[in-house]
Amino acid sequence: MKIKKGSSLIDQHDKNGFWGNKFGGSFVPETLKKPIEDLTLVFEKLRKDKNFIKKRDHYFKNYVGSPTSFIKLNNLTDYLGGAQMWAKVVSEANGGAHKIYNATVHALICKSMGKKYIIGDTGAGYAGKMLSMAAKKFGLKCKIFMGAKDIKRQKPNCDAIRKNGAEIVPVYTGSQTLIDAVSECMRYWVSNCDTTHMCVGSTVGPNIFVKICGWSTSQISKELKQQLYKEFGGIPKKMKLYNCVGGGSSSFGFWNEFIKYDKKQIELIGVEAGGPYKSRKHAAPLTNNCKIGVLHGAMQYVVQNKDGQIEETESISAGLDYSGVSPLHCLLKDSKRARYVSASDEEALSAYKLVTKFENINPSLEPCHAFAIACRESKKLSKDTVVIVNSCGDAIKDRDIIKNRLGKKYV
Repeated sequence: MKIKKGSSLIDQHDKNGFWGNKFGGSFVPETLKKPIEDLTLVFEKLRKDKNFIKKRDHYFKNYVGSPTSFIKLNNLTDYLGGAQMWAKVVSEANGGAHKIYNATVHALICKSMGKKYIIGDTGAGYAGKMLSMAAKKFGLKCKIFMGAKDIKRQKPNCDAIRKNGAEIVPVYTGSQTLIDAVSECMRYWVSNCDTTHMCVGSTVGPNIFVKICGWSTSQISKELKQQLYKEFGGIPKKMKLYNCVGGGSSSFGFWNEFIKYDKKQIELIGVEAGGPYKSRKHAAPLTNNCKIGVLHGAMQYVVQNKDGQIEETESISAGLDYSGVSPLHCLLKDSKRARYVSASDEEALSAYKLVTKFENINPSLEPCHAFAIACRESKKLSKDTVVIVNSCGDAIKDRDIIKNRLGKKYV
């Protein structure tokens, strides 16, 4: 299974919406086929519209806060004693995470379609928070679907969502986490698609939602590429890009501009949620070679039991606590362009302690999974290797979890 170098990965699907002939697609009820077809036509038109691109870029710069910083972690580099440690601090974006790119684009699409209502799903609360912000910015009414378990553990983001005037719809079914929130959001859209636009918060779901999110978040790698030229005069000869992987939006956005490079020059490392130490439960379908199944309208690797039933996942990180993964990452795995590993809850917490001890950044528990592996592996790498971690979220939302697990001094 090969990846073409001439076009963006989001466009490398067949006429039925499958990447690599087996991942993605649009497995949806009959009632959603027409709305999805309409949205596809609108998006394909808008992404080629110079005025829309100009408007998007304006809001990326003046509302999102693009570009976010690219900094060397000097203290961490000295402590680890191996490769150069760098961070793309995407958490500096408005609202504190990468989700603002996708939310802004969806709000602009919603306005262009003449709709006044927008809905979305959220796990860590960032996708919901950002969508509520974008809805407020562009005068849209907003509902956010969120698992009841996640509402309890991500209170700061829930408070922000409500402050922005959006309604949070608690989901009490299943594991009461992200997977159930996405399901309920899609059910609501079935009955309200004529007046309401749906924003899927990651590169998951039916084909068109994968494409919109990937197109939006790829701004991160465009920023990074320019920053690399400014810092190094070009692309380093040995570079490793580490990113956490839940649904896969931040990692795809972080990698997109570099997928075409030889993996001997630029290695892409995705870090999934391994769950609690010594637990059977995890949220790492790629690392654990899970079977292919259909989830939320798309074919992908899914955490499931021997009977093919979707299994509940478990992770300290609400943003990674998802049974499936983007079709784009499934293709990147099968093509061997990216390498996938997992980090446990405990490793993520240890990484948080280490990074905040030496550097003035405050990564959420999602990117702490990536920091855990990056720090461990960088010790064995040469000093001319450039290791970059996407610090894609701020830990403000995790303050209660960090306080309970690590103590008051870390909050």
